Amino acid sequence: MTSRVTFVSPAVNASLRQARFDDGGSIDAAGAALARAAAGALPTAVRVVTSPTVRCRETAAALGLDAARATGSPEAAEPVEPVEPPELAGLDVGRWRGLTLAEVGAAEPEAVARWLADPGSAPHGGESVEDLCARVARWLESSRHDGRTLAVVEPEIVRAAVVHVLGTPATAFWRLDVPPLTATSISGRGGRWNLRLGHPPHADEASADGS
Repeated sequence: MTSRVTFVSPAVNASLRQARFDDGGSIDAAGAALARAAAGALPTAVRVVTSPTVRCRETAAALGLDAARATGSPEAAEPVEPVEPPELAGLDVGRWRGLTLAEVGAAEPEAVARWLADPGSAPHGGESVEDLCARVARWLESSRHDGRTLAVVEPEIVRAAVVHVLGTPATAFWRLDVPPLTATSISGRGGRWNLRLGHPPHADEASADGS
């Protein structure tokens, strides 16, 4: 059995443009247009999951990821919302939610420095990077299915997945850049994962991972 997961990062919104911790805002017009342009071009999948955030839900909708798309059956009568596993929620940044990194850095410079240097710290009162990486790893290892999963998820979920797949320490988390509306694919069998990073979501994946 070979599991394939294609992670798609959300389209851009004001928070992403401003380096602001997610405040629940919608994707902007430009981001929505780019996502709609890619609708129907993603590889066929047997399941669709998203992070439980507004921008990921809206990106999935703009990409046309409904029940018919997930099953590959155009005859499907009613669209169904993608599943939102709690393990794929974005990083909980506690009291920093909705603030820009510059604002937090000005108010709590030592806390930000500690947070960026120590993946086990959570000075904001939320969740540590280590905890995030652990729950994403649990989801990956417990959700192996034959066939492809499309996952529209927050950038930090992609980072955590890459950390797990490569077996790198959590300190590598902040060294991974995940641009908006790009795809990162992994495939695995027998406990081993292979990784493909940062290609456009409409790229031809069949030749890359053998699907």
